[in-house]
Amino acid sequence: MTVRRLAPHSTTIFAEVSQLATRHDAINLGQGFPDTDGPASMIEAAARAMREGHNQYPPGAGVTELRQAIAELERSRTGLVRDPDTEVLVTVGATEAIAGAVVGLVESDDEVVVIEPYYDSYAATIAMAGATRRPARMVLKDGRFRLDVDSLRAAFSPRTRAVLVNTPHNPTGAVLPREDLEQIAALCHEFDAIAISDEVYEHLTFDGIEHVSISTLPGMAERTLRISSAGKMLNCTGWKVGWVTGPADLVAGVRAAKQYMSFTGATPLQLGVAHALQHEQQWIDSLRDGMQARRDQLVDVLTGVGFDLVVGQGTYFLTADPRPLGVTDAAAWCLDLPGRIGVAAVPFAPFTDRFAGEWSHLVRFAFCKRPEVLDEAGRRLQALKR
Repeated sequence: MTVRRLAPHSTTIFAEVSQLATRHDAINLGQGFPDTDGPASMIEAAARAMREGHNQYPPGAGVTELRQAIAELERSRTGLVRDPDTEVLVTVGATEAIAGAVVGLVESDDEVVVIEPYYDSYAATIAMAGATRRPARMVLKDGRFRLDVDSLRAAFSPRTRAVLVNTPHNPTGAVLPREDLEQIAALCHEFDAIAISDEVYEHLTFDGIEHVSISTLPGMAERTLRISSAGKMLNCTGWKVGWVTGPADLVAGVRAAKQYMSFTGATPLQLGVAHALQHEQQWIDSLRDGMQARRDQLVDVLTGVGFDLVVGQGTYFLTADPRPLGVTDAAAWCLDLPGRIGVAAVPFAPFTDRFAGEWSHLVRFAFCKRPEVLDEAGRRLQALKR
């Protein structure tokens, strides 16, 4: 029988919706995975590594080539200089990096601040640590989702050990501006808390908006763990190659937990990602333009059907309000949708807690699909028009 602290997290909305999509042969616009491959040279580098015998355990911290490539990427993108040996840790996806950070650095009598709506693994990993979740929230302001500063301050206390920051933000697609991050940083300093910053969509920002990492703000490099992933950067979500960077003492805490989760990830896949980070920066940069075009394509589809939208400036996701279509229960509607019209989406409800009532009417659509797939989804969605 599942322990009580994990019973509420025994399944995920992504698993439920993806299972329904498979059962009904639906177009899966719920789970955030692309349907095209990353750079061909990355795939060949991984295959070559297999053929050349790189098929045993890599070092627990990750292959040297990948840790060096991650450190160089961080230096070029943020200006932060990280020691590949002590300040970079390769993980089995960003999800393990998040879990390792919380389990390895948060005590059972600590509190962790999360900002609703939040990626569902945050709540589960806080439960694994036996810690207490303290929710703040985002609000809609001038057509964009922004941090609600009052709720953030109310969430912090003398027991706060960490705040989980996510920008570009899943599920809303928002990119938090510097001034919002400065509010988080000020409270981290005031309460001597660390920031665990989920930045897996750092390269997917649109409309000329640039991603700002909280680790680059004054005094935050010393108290921030920055998490990213090849999955969203290089269209290889199935490879599960992620990483965490930060000061050596914090990374050591993550490593202490992570080594008993997976010990390490696949050697040849790490070598493939290392090759891509060293040689495919142009491909990474071009992905942004392609995703923005797909976002705009899905915007046209959903507005044409009658949804109200909040169009974010990052990630794979659009926030849609189906109430103009007569929907009164967004969660039930999402579970019915794959069988009804052959398209899958996910509700916001599983990403919320204290402020659930403010988000329960919203759903998330993913646009990280080929244009022809989005066209077909649009054709099927026409059945919803009133």
